[in-house]
Amino acid sequence: MDISNRTVLIVGGTSGIGLGLARRFAAAGSTVIVGGRDTSRVDDLESVRIDVTDAASVLTARDHVLAAHPDLDVVVTMSGVLLQEDLRDPAHFGAAETTIAVNLLGTIRVIDAFTPHLVTRGAGDIITVTSGIGFLPFPLMPSYGASKAGVHAYTEALRAQLSGAGVTVTELIPPAVATAGQEKVNPAALPLDGFLDEVVGLLTQTPTPNEIVVQAAQRLRWAERDGTYAGLLAARSQSLAALPGR
Repeated sequence: MDISNRTVLIVGGTSGIGLGLARRFAAAGSTVIVGGRDTSRVDDLESVRIDVTDAASVLTARDHVLAAHPDLDVVVTMSGVLLQEDLRDPAHFGAAETTIAVNLLGTIRVIDAFTPHLVTRGAGDIITVTSGIGFLPFPLMPSYGASKAGVHAYTEALRAQLSGAGVTVTELIPPAVATAGQEKVNPAALPLDGFLDEVVGLLTQTPTPNEIVVQAAQRLRWAERDGTYAGLLAARSQSLAALPGR
């Protein structure tokens, strides 16, 4: 994928991995718009307010972006929440509902909003963002893993349906990355800049891989294939000790 001279919208790009990726596109010479519920934290890039749980907000943001940038040719959708849940307590359902609404349905809303534009252009790229947890669950955050597994399956179907339309569909599968305090929870979280270096190196290959999987995410993505799934899941299940009464 060429990341220079593109016009890029990154939904979920006002912080963390999204903002880091936005700055990499901008540094390569692309025009970048970042979207999120709180755009006050970004003053070096164009921004648009968007709440992916609100269909009207998504459509308003789409109309605003396309009016200003009719040449938009890259859409990255990566809004996400990461919430702990105790499945013994039915009160967890609120967290599950929020997680699915943002991570899965939000992704679908953004894709639905911009796919007709990209198909009409006959060229462009859609990048979805899942997680290693979508392939190897982290039991403390069950709905997060379920939502990201759903985005993976949806991405595969989207790629098949857009075949021949000139629109490339790429899935970014991060491991834990040191943003939003994850480095405090997981000392193994990758430094953001190193992660982005790997991502850009993979993303700019020709042809672009269907999946962008940095080295640290390989063991999660391929755990079932490699026969390490059960052992890794057991190790990750030790996190459940953090729940009350465990």
